Amino acid sequence: MNVSHASVHPIEEAANNEQNGVVAIPRVRMKDIQGMPATVGGLSLRVSQFIFAVAAISFMASTNDFPAVTAFCYLVAAAGLQTLWSFSLAILDLYAILVRRSLQNSRVVRLFAIGDGVTSTLTFAAACASAGITVLIDNDLESCGENHCVHFETATGMAFICWFTTLPSFLLNFWYLASS
Repeated sequence: MNVSHASVHPIEEAANNEQNGVVAIPRVRMKDIQGMPATVGGLSLRVSQFIFAVAAISFMASTNDFPAVTAFCYLVAAAGLQTLWSFSLAILDLYAILVRRSLQNSRVVRLFAIGDGVTSTLTFAAACASAGITVLIDNDLESCGENHCVHFETATGMAFICWFTTLPSFLLNFWYLASS
Protein backbone atom coordinates (compact mmCIF):
# COMPACT_ATOMS: atom_id res chain seq x y z
CA MET A 1 0.00 0.00 0.00
CA ASN A 2 1.18 3.46 -0.78
CA VAL A 3 0.13 5.35 2.33
CA SER A 4 1.70 8.40 3.83
CA HIS A 5 3.93 8.36 6.86
CA ALA A 6 3.33 10.00 10.20
CA SER A 7 5.79 12.77 9.37
CA VAL A 8 3.87 14.03 6.35
CA HIS A 9 2.03 16.78 8.20
CA PRO A 10 4.09 17.79 11.24
CA ILE A 11 2.98 20.69 13.35
CA GLU A 12 5.73 23.25 13.82
CA GLU A 13 5.97 25.81 16.55
CA ALA A 14 5.70 29.44 15.53
CA ALA A 15 8.83 30.37 17.52
CA ASN A 16 11.06 28.08 15.46
CA ASN A 17 10.13 29.64 12.11
CA GLU A 18 13.26 31.79 11.88
CA GLN A 19 16.60 30.02 11.54
CA ASN A 20 19.83 31.81 10.59
CA GLY A 21 17.97 34.91 9.47
CA VAL A 22 15.79 32.99 7.01
CA VAL A 23 12.10 32.95 7.72
CA ALA A 24 10.73 29.49 7.14
CA ILE A 25 7.18 29.24 5.89
CA PRO A 26 5.15 27.15 8.33
CA ARG A 27 3.82 23.91 6.96
CA VAL A 28 0.12 23.71 6.45
CA ARG A 29 -1.58 20.71 7.91
CA MET A 30 -4.20 19.27 5.60
CA LYS A 31 -7.64 19.32 7.07
CA ASP A 32 -9.02 15.87 7.76
CA ILE A 33 -12.71 15.65 7.03
CA GLN A 34 -14.44 13.65 9.74
CA GLY A 35 -15.92 10.49 8.28
CA MET A 36 -13.03 9.86 5.92
CA PRO A 37 -10.70 6.88 6.48
CA ALA A 38 -8.26 7.19 9.39
CA THR A 39 -10.30 9.82 11.23
CA VAL A 40 -12.19 9.52 14.50
CA GLY A 41 -15.43 10.27 12.64
CA GLY A 42 -14.70 7.49 10.15
CA LEU A 43 -13.97 5.08 12.98
CA SER A 44 -17.23 5.99 14.73
CA LEU A 45 -19.18 5.43 11.50
CA ARG A 46 -17.54 2.00 11.07
CA VAL A 47 -18.25 0.99 14.65
CA SER A 48 -21.90 2.08 14.38
CA GLN A 49 -22.27 0.20 11.08
CA PHE A 50 -20.88 -2.89 12.75
CA ILE A 51 -23.14 -2.57 15.82
CA PHE A 52 -26.34 -2.08 13.83
CA ALA A 53 -25.52 -4.90 11.40
CA VAL A 54 -24.84 -7.27 14.31
CA ALA A 55 -28.10 -6.15 15.94
CA ALA A 56 -30.03 -6.86 12.72
CA ILE A 57 -28.52 -10.33 12.50
CA SER A 58 -29.16 -11.01 16.19
CA PHE A 59 -32.81 -10.00 16.11
CA MET A 60 -33.47 -11.93 12.93
CA ALA A 61 -31.59 -15.03 14.11
CA SER A 62 -33.45 -15.02 17.44
CA THR A 63 -36.50 -16.36 15.62
CA ASN A 64 -36.80 -19.91 14.41
CA ASP A 65 -38.91 -19.19 11.33
CA PHE A 66 -36.84 -16.56 9.49
CA PRO A 67 -35.26 -19.12 7.09
CA ALA A 68 -38.70 -19.73 5.60
CA VAL A 69 -38.70 -16.26 4.00
CA THR A 70 -36.12 -15.46 1.35
CA ALA A 71 -36.07 -11.73 2.11
CA PHE A 72 -35.17 -12.42 5.73
CA CYS A 73 -32.36 -14.75 4.67
CA TYR A 74 -31.15 -12.02 2.32
CA LEU A 75 -31.19 -9.55 5.22
CA VAL A 76 -29.03 -11.85 7.32
CA ALA A 77 -26.59 -12.39 4.43
CA ALA A 78 -26.33 -8.66 3.63
CA ALA A 79 -25.94 -7.72 7.28
CA GLY A 80 -23.29 -10.43 7.64
CA LEU A 81 -21.32 -8.98 4.74
CA GLN A 82 -21.75 -5.50 6.22
CA THR A 83 -20.49 -6.79 9.57
CA LEU A 84 -17.32 -8.22 8.05
CA TRP A 85 -16.66 -5.12 5.94
CA SER A 86 -17.26 -2.64 8.75
CA PHE A 87 -15.26 -4.60 11.29
CA SER A 88 -12.23 -4.95 9.03
CA LEU A 89 -12.28 -1.25 8.12
CA ALA A 90 -12.80 -0.25 11.76
CA ILE A 91 -9.64 -2.17 12.67
CA LEU A 92 -7.78 -0.51 9.79
CA ASP A 93 -9.04 2.94 10.85
CA LEU A 94 -8.08 2.29 14.46
CA TYR A 95 -4.58 1.22 13.43
CA ALA A 96 -4.17 4.28 11.19
CA ILE A 97 -5.31 6.59 13.98
CA LEU A 98 -2.97 4.99 16.54
CA VAL A 99 0.11 5.18 14.31
CA ARG A 100 -0.99 8.52 12.82
CA ARG A 101 -1.08 7.39 9.23
CA SER A 102 -3.21 8.93 6.55
CA LEU A 103 -5.24 6.56 4.40
CA GLN A 104 -6.26 9.27 1.96
CA ASN A 105 -4.63 7.68 -1.03
CA SER A 106 -6.71 7.47 -4.20
CA ARG A 107 -6.34 3.68 -4.50
CA VAL A 108 -7.28 3.06 -0.88
CA VAL A 109 -10.19 5.50 -0.99
CA ARG A 110 -11.38 3.96 -4.28
CA LEU A 111 -11.43 0.52 -2.60
CA PHE A 112 -13.33 1.96 0.37
CA ALA A 113 -15.81 3.75 -1.90
CA ILE A 114 -16.51 0.64 -3.98
CA GLY A 115 -16.87 -1.56 -0.89
CA ASP A 116 -19.12 0.96 0.85
CA GLY A 117 -21.22 1.36 -2.30
CA VAL A 118 -21.72 -2.38 -2.67
CA THR A 119 -22.47 -3.06 1.00
CA SER A 120 -24.78 -0.05 1.36
CA THR A 121 -26.74 -1.06 -1.74
CA LEU A 122 -27.07 -4.65 -0.52
CA THR A 123 -28.09 -3.55 2.98
CA PHE A 124 -30.66 -1.09 1.66
CA ALA A 125 -32.15 -3.66 -0.73
CA ALA A 126 -32.34 -6.27 2.03
CA ALA A 127 -33.93 -3.81 4.45
CA CYS A 128 -36.53 -2.79 1.84
CA ALA A 129 -37.34 -6.40 1.00
CA SER A 130 -37.69 -7.29 4.67
CA ALA A 131 -39.85 -4.24 5.29
CA GLY A 132 -42.16 -5.35 2.50
CA ILE A 133 -42.51 -8.81 4.01
CA THR A 134 -43.14 -7.46 7.52
CA VAL A 135 -45.86 -5.16 6.15
CA LEU A 136 -47.36 -8.14 4.32
CA ILE A 137 -47.36 -10.27 7.47
CA ASP A 138 -48.59 -7.53 9.78
CA ASN A 139 -51.09 -5.51 7.74
CA ASP A 140 -52.22 -7.67 4.86
CA LEU A 141 -52.25 -11.17 6.34
CA GLU A 142 -52.85 -10.01 9.91
CA SER A 143 -50.96 -13.00 11.24
CA CYS A 144 -48.54 -11.27 13.60
CA GLY A 145 -49.75 -13.39 16.50
CA GLU A 146 -48.43 -16.52 14.79
CA ASN A 147 -45.11 -14.94 13.73
CA HIS A 148 -42.34 -12.97 15.38
CA CYS A 149 -43.31 -9.60 13.89
CA VAL A 150 -41.59 -7.55 16.57
CA HIS A 151 -38.28 -9.30 15.91
CA PHE A 152 -38.70 -8.98 12.15
CA GLU A 153 -39.56 -5.28 12.39
CA THR A 154 -36.69 -4.59 14.79
CA ALA A 155 -34.19 -6.38 12.55
CA THR A 156 -35.47 -4.43 9.56
CA GLY A 157 -35.16 -1.17 11.49
CA MET A 158 -31.60 -2.01 12.51
CA ALA A 159 -30.76 -2.75 8.86
CA PHE A 160 -32.12 0.65 7.81
CA ILE A 161 -30.10 2.39 10.54
CA CYS A 162 -27.04 0.44 9.40
CA TRP A 163 -27.66 1.73 5.89
CA PHE A 164 -28.01 5.29 7.21
CA THR A 165 -24.54 4.99 8.78
CA THR A 166 -23.00 3.36 5.70
CA LEU A 167 -24.25 5.95 3.25
CA PRO A 168 -22.16 8.86 4.65
CA SER A 169 -19.01 6.73 4.42
CA PHE A 170 -19.74 5.99 0.78
CA LEU A 171 -20.63 9.58 -0.09
CA LEU A 172 -17.53 11.04 1.59
CA ASN A 173 -15.20 8.55 -0.07
CA PHE A 174 -16.88 9.06 -3.44
CA TRP A 175 -16.69 12.85 -3.02
CA TYR A 176 -12.98 12.59 -2.19
CA LEU A 177 -12.38 10.58 -5.37
CA ALA A 178 -14.34 13.02 -7.49
CA SER A 179 -12.51 16.04 -6.07
CA SER A 180 -8.98 14.68 -6.33
